[in-house]
Amino acid sequence: MMRVLFTAAFALAILVSVSLHEAGHLLSAKRFGMRVTQYFVGYGPTIFSWRRGGTEYGLKAIPLGGFCKIVGMTPHDDDVDPADQHRAMWRFPVWKRTVVMVSGVMVQFALAIVTLWFAAAYVGVPNLDYPQSEADLAAQPAAITIGDCVTPDAARACTPADPVAPARTAGLRTGDVLTAVNGVPIATYADMLRVVRQTRPGPAEVAYTRDGQPAVVRADLSAVQRPPLDNPAGPVATVAALGVGLHISAPREVTYGPAGAVGATVTYSGWMVGQTYESAKRIPSKVPALWRSITGAERDPNTPISVVGVSLIGGEAASLGLWSTVLMIFIGLNVFMGFFNLLPLLPLDGGHIAIAWFERARSWAAARLGRPDPGRVDFFKLMPLTYVVILIGGAFTLLTLTADIVNPITIR
Repeated sequence: MMRVLFTAAFALAILVSVSLHEAGHLLSAKRFGMRVTQYFVGYGPTIFSWRRGGTEYGLKAIPLGGFCKIVGMTPHDDDVDPADQHRAMWRFPVWKRTVVMVSGVMVQFALAIVTLWFAAAYVGVPNLDYPQSEADLAAQPAAITIGDCVTPDAARACTPADPVAPARTAGLRTGDVLTAVNGVPIATYADMLRVVRQTRPGPAEVAYTRDGQPAVVRADLSAVQRPPLDNPAGPVATVAALGVGLHISAPREVTYGPAGAVGATVTYSGWMVGQTYESAKRIPSKVPALWRSITGAERDPNTPISVVGVSLIGGEAASLGLWSTVLMIFIGLNVFMGFFNLLPLLPLDGGHIAIAWFERARSWAAARLGRPDPGRVDFFKLMPLTYVVILIGGAFTLLTLTADIVNPITIR
């Protein structure tokens, strides 16, 4: 039940974020004197509404976003009342139109920054010094965590019948850093895995450091069945095992306090932008995996997700008490939506901004060349491209939504 409630709460937070985006358009348009006829949260049938200052505000039945209706966004709009012609958006200077179109994104970026500061100050943000990938883990020093036992088959957990981990029997402790096995030097955790597996099962001399002091113990390496390190799905073979894992002393999350969080917010903002860029680059290559997850394959946790998927993960994280994860998901979503809306494609905000400045540049060039002003862009000629963008976006949304319902990503 708690997970359902948290999922609904996270979905509501997303709706609030989108509504604030539209409120950015609303407030800036009104500030410049543009005519705004409607501001609604949701789509579909109207549940309730009221009028104030010439604008109808209200709530609609389908809570999947919101909209702000600014009169005359293009010269081709034919629903502009004659009394409002002077307040049509397209008649305003290009810089004012740009401010109005970008204001929604700026609100989402501001929301992400404020939330990031709060997380860095009081809740926790990912420790950037903590290994972030398999390659990072492999490159760590060979500091070890002592296991309870070794299992003949890595696919199952320890049982009372399994032998005690050789490292534990030998007297090694969690936090010790291995430096050699039978004289073969070890510099990283990847080295440790490789060297131990290449050693014959049985007695071996293990060199290590503890609190900076070198020492050597004799360990009886167990014989176990394991696949190759570079091919976990490959055929198993008999190799040696010490019964240890990687020990990382750095915390996964850190806090900075209210003052320190200011600088941390700047650092993490750049990190979030980089993460968003890398995630966006992977989207096309992940579409086949997304399709396979619908048809029965295991869901790749790095595949794109819909608003439903984000809400499910956010709700699950909240139900587990992972509040730092909840906030980072919310921050990342706002950053992604902000940059997505800035893409120079209609009907996105970035498309309107790109056309406005293209018109401005074209008029400037014509004036310098002594030619007539070419005037406004014909939006009707751009409609086929706009429909293609809408079609692709709709198909992608349907694909991610289906995957999130049929085979959702989970934290556990």
